[in-house]
Formats: sequence, C-alpha cells, structure tokens
Amino acid sequence: MSNNLFVRFLGVLAIYLGLTFLGGEIGRMILNPIHLLVTFLHELGHALGALLTGGDVLALQVNADGSGVTTTRGGNLGIILMGGYLGSAILGNILFYIGANGGKIAKATLFVLMGLMIFASIMWFVSFWTTGFLLAFSAVLYFLTTKTDLHQEILMFLGLSTIIYIIQDFNVGPSSDLKKYAELLVFIPANVWMYIWLAIAVLLTSLNIYAILKISRRNQLNS
Repeated sequence: MSNNLFVRFLGVLAIYLGLTFLGGEIGRMILNPIHLLVTFLHELGHALGALLTGGDVLALQVNADGSGVTTTRGGNLGIILMGGYLGSAILGNILFYIGANGGKIAKATLFVLMGLMIFASIMWFVSFWTTGFLLAFSAVLYFLTTKTDLHQEILMFLGLSTIIYIIQDFNVGPSSDLKKYAELLVFIPANVWMYIWLAIAVLLTSLNIYAILKISRRNQLNS
C-alpha cells in the first residue's frame, strides 16, 4: 500500500473509531447522520433488488431512530430481502474502493450518491422527515464536494463507516429481513441466514481490501 493511501486509510479509520469510542455524546451526534445514511443504503438495496428483478418501488422511508422501510410490488422477494443487508454491504464497499483508488471519479461518485438520495426523496416519497433528511445530507455532501478536495477521503469515510456499522449491527439491523427470508426458505432458520449474510459481507470486504492493496502495490512499483 502506498504511504499516501495508508495514511489516508489510518486517518479515516482513526476518525471513525475516535468518534465511536471516545467522542461521547458529540461523537454520537456526528455519526448519527452517517448511520442514517447506512439505513438509506440498506433501503436502497431493497429498492434496487426490486427494480433489477422486474418489480416496482412504491416508497422508501428512513426513520430518525435508524430503522427504515421500503415498500415494493412484484419482483423476486428473495433478492429484494437480501438486497437490504448485502446490498448495503456492496454499496459500502464500492464507496470505499472508489475512495481508495478512484482518483478522478471520486467526485463524480459523490454526485451520483447525491442524485440517488434526491431521486429517492422525491420519487419514492413517504414522509417529510425522510425527504428532509435526504435533501439535507445531499446539501452537506454538495458543499463538501464543491468546496473541498477531500473527495476520496469523504468516500473512504462513508464507505468504511457503512461497512463497519453493518458488520457491528449484523444481529440487529436485518432482523425483520432475516425473519421474512427464513419464512421464504423454511429449511434454513433465521439465525443461520444471519451468519451466512455476515460471512458474505466480511468476504466482500476482505476481497475489496485485497484488491485495493494489490492495485496500490502495483501503482507503487510503476511510480
């Protein structure tokens, strides 16, 4: 790993861990919008699962307590249910990867993320709170994207925070999805699916880190 990337990674990780374990109430207040972003990515995963399997998305809701609901019609229920936990794991890893090695596309990726939040807040409207949060988060991202050159660091922080949070929250966050998935595939209980989904999320993250390390070493050799 190049020194620059290594320092950026350690810096981002230190900020997240510092806010989590040493930040107290202020740290929780700062991280709360990030955790709500994770909820949005979880619900977006459900929505994408529906759209990719021929279904429709009727509403997407993010609640102040960190819970969320996505209402869909049609599509493959198994993919839609998996799309929440595993979809957010994939999206978090994509953000982290682009933040680490994305270079010039990091800024464009932030604009895509903003666009998805704005689109969901309007087209899948369900509550003024959800729409207000998504628009406010998009506005903050827009300010940071246009007024700073920290595009890669922002993506790394958002992606790494998402990955860490969903792994920490594996036995709580997807509980309703797991219950419905176990009802769909009755021969495997919910607690088994919980560890299967966790293993997939950890594997994706491990492969992502390996790919980042490999590319970084190659770039270092070529420089």
